[in-house]
Amino acid sequence: MTFALLCPGQGSQRVGMARELAEAFPEARAALELVDDALGFKLSSVMWEGPEELLTRTDHAQPAILAHSAAVWAVVGGRLAGRVAGAAGHSLGEYSAYVAAGALGVAEAARLVRRRGELMHEAGTARPGTMAAVMGLDAGQVTAACREASGDGGVVVAANLNAPDQIVISGDPPAVARAGELLKAAGAKRVIPLKVSGAFHSPLMAPAAARFGAALDAAALGAPGFPVVANASAEPVREAGEARRLLGEQLTSPVRWVESVLRLGALAGADATFVEIGPGNVLAGLTRRIATGARTVSLGTAAEVTAFLEAG
Repeated sequence: MTFALLCPGQGSQRVGMARELAEAFPEARAALELVDDALGFKLSSVMWEGPEELLTRTDHAQPAILAHSAAVWAVVGGRLAGRVAGAAGHSLGEYSAYVAAGALGVAEAARLVRRRGELMHEAGTARPGTMAAVMGLDAGQVTAACREASGDGGVVVAANLNAPDQIVISGDPPAVARAGELLKAAGAKRVIPLKVSGAFHSPLMAPAAARFGAALDAAALGAPGFPVVANASAEPVREAGEARRLLGEQLTSPVRWVESVLRLGALAGADATFVEIGPGNVLAGLTRRIATGARTVSLGTAAEVTAFLEAG
């Protein structure tokens, strides 16, 4: 059997995440301890005990989700060795994908996503932005509304192309509000404001991207052992230089998730199983909507991981 990995992004965090996993599997606990040591504080305590407002802060949520995905991979990676055709991660999840592919060490990845989260938070503070999820319209309709809404009130873009009829827009609050009005008039089923600290995957993140380049340049990033489909290009990455460039572009580029899942499915083949590693099951649900008939499994809890290992 061939597998394709899916690594979740921000929003999947919850208080208590990975605690039972660490209690059940020494390999998972060791991965979490690597992250704690790399960051110089007990992120695992924030993951397990909260408070929620501290965990959801961008500079904590991002390494926490990566740590959870790395902990799952530490347990199941050996079982999947040689059978992974490729991986894709949603936004920060792309770093988790590179960890699974052996291109980034857990500690290095944790430091990178912590810095990424800090810079994104700072960019959002300097120029406050917002995001909203649009349900029921396609990418062309959403993009057209964003173009019309951009102008004196700022900029708004399609930021996360999550499913054929689920797209997140991002930008300056007046422009996002205007786009929301246009999209409702165009027939959107719902336009849902998101609780975020900035306009992620939009031009408003350009200051963060410029500063983050130094961290990427200094990181020990190698060639992935299997292809990682990049958010920014929706194409498989096989070289370290290409990975570094696309991770830099990712901050201001849309997450091309629909295309990424389809490209990953093409790499893995029709009989592949998509395996989500990390907290929650959002990506497994999106994958079934994008690739009709896709087989998926979510591995985030100790019970889910145990059942997967016992099934062979």
